Amino acid sequence: MNKADLVVLIAEKARIRKAAAERAINAFIGAIRDTLARGEKFTISGFGSFSVSRRKARKGRNPKTGQEIMIPRTETIRFKASGKVKKRLT
Repeated sequence: MNKADLVVLIAEKARIRKAAAERAINAFIGAIRDTLARGEKFTISGFGSFSVSRRKARKGRNPKTGQEIMIPRTETIRFKASGKVKKRLT
């Protein structure tokens, strides 16, 4: 499913116009993005939580040459599914 499919699904389920559904989805995605940009956790009860994971810079090796390299610090987004979602998938 992609965003366009989600817009159609939400519009049908909520019995609203596609334009309204798209605005709502964009607002929702924006709220997640803004919350994570502040370094905060975004939790949706019964679904899961999004958070920012940070890894420190570290030493590594180039597998081709064996040369030691510095791997820069990175930030990534993590999602942890709720127990209800996990149970539904098993």
